[in-house]
Amino acid sequence: MDEQSSLLALFTSSFLAATLLPGGSEAVLVGVLLAYPDLHWSALILATIGNTLGGMSSYLIGRLLPDEKTLHNKLGGNMRSLEWVRRHGNPILLLSWTPLIGDVLCVAAGWLRTNWLWALLFIAAGKFARYWVIATAIN
Repeated sequence: MDEQSSLLALFTSSFLAATLLPGGSEAVLVGVLLAYPDLHWSALILATIGNTLGGMSSYLIGRLLPDEKTLHNKLGGNMRSLEWVRRHGNPILLLSWTPLIGDVLCVAAGWLRTNWLWALLFIAAGKFARYWVIATAIN
C-alpha cells in the first residue's frame, strides 16, 4: 500500500474505531508508522482527526436520543458514564479514548447537551495524547 492509501486507511480506521463499532486503529497507526516513519506527524494528526470525528458522531447520537430509556438502551445499561459526565462535565471526555467507556462517555455528553465545542476539544486532546504515546513508543 502506498503512503496516501495508508493514510486513508488510518483515517477510516480511526473514525470507525471511535464510533459504536468495534475496531482498533492503534494497530493501523503502528503499521503505517513502521512502513513510513517519515509520516509520523501526518499519521498522528489524521488518526486524531478521524478518531475525534468518530467521537463527535457518538456525541451527536447522544444529542439525538429523545429520552432516558432510549439512552439507557444505547449505553448498554451503563448509566455510570452518565453520572461521570454529570459530575465532571466535558473534562471527563479526556477519557474518550478508553476502550468500552469512551464511546458511552461521548453519547452521555451529547445527551446531557454539554457544550459541543468544549466536548470537541477534550475529545481531541484525549485522543491525540493516546496516539502520541503510541507513536512515540514506536520511534
